[in-house]
Amino acid sequence: MQHAIGALPDPAHGYCTDDVARALRVDLLHQRELGWAAVAASAGRHVSFLAEAFLPSAGRFRNFRAVDGSWLDNGGSEDCQGRALQALGETVLLAPDARMVATAGPLLEQALPAARELIALRARASSLLGCAAAVRGGMGGEAETTLRLLAARLEATFRTCTDPSWPWPEPVLTYENGLPVQALVVAGAQLGDEKILDAGLRTLDWLVESQTAPAGHLSSVGNGWWPRGGVRSRFDQQPIEATALLLAAQAAFAATGRSRYLRAVEQAYGWFLGANDGGIPVAAADRGACFDALTPNGVNANQGAESTLVWLIALESVRLSRAATAIANGPAAPVA
Repeated sequence: MQHAIGALPDPAHGYCTDDVARALRVDLLHQRELGWAAVAASAGRHVSFLAEAFLPSAGRFRNFRAVDGSWLDNGGSEDCQGRALQALGETVLLAPDARMVATAGPLLEQALPAARELIALRARASSLLGCAAAVRGGMGGEAETTLRLLAARLEATFRTCTDPSWPWPEPVLTYENGLPVQALVVAGAQLGDEKILDAGLRTLDWLVESQTAPAGHLSSVGNGWWPRGGVRSRFDQQPIEATALLLAAQAAFAATGRSRYLRAVEQAYGWFLGANDGGIPVAAADRGACFDALTPNGVNANQGAESTLVWLIALESVRLSRAATAIANGPAAPVA
């Protein structure tokens, strides 16, 4: 369910495609530790939900669903489209179930025409990441064409940023800011395009530097945002910010091997465990849950789907990063 009151799911708000897409991505990550048999039923439910959310006549996904199964909208936000595409692309790449891939691949293809019309920065980025994963999983044709198109548009958007003190294509830095950067890095590396890759790396360096506290921990933009030339909001810091930055840094390390990006991965992960402005854990690691925000007075006690799922994505992603560097650097430290 989309929201929670404390640790209890709140049925009043039902489900949303955004979070089901995130949950599918968590299933795909969990299979590495647990095996496919442990997650197959959950992944199957999530793929079925996405298939039911899709409106062929519009080529778009609906987002909000009541607990009785009825749909509450006729086409979700642009971000919803992108998140669904990203999860489907990762299914094509990572799911070992041929039947599930046979559902996810054609569903992604049907959504590509609408994806090429997306305007929102983050929706384009997550759609690009879905296409990139699908292409690595063996899809070509329209998936590859859309990947190249969205990569070019994203690079062109960041090319307009000529002020080194504000290398961001929007007048306000808002939410999930690492996502477009991750998309640039992934696209640049996958397509062999140094211009796209460099745009992502430059912007990532700025995001990390501008959100590193004097003590060295991550101090992410709070949910009051950061207007250009204005004062950066310190609270409420959201889990999605830390995870987006972690994934961008992980992609940058994979593309370059530069150790500073591995440090940025660990910095973002540490935010969840107490290396933050409050000095307190935001993740309830013993239960696999996460609080909704870091506030001036502690944590927001609610543990909604987005927060918990992005924590699990961060957890499994840092596990992969540590495993990938274990041979060069010795045994990895345990993951909390």
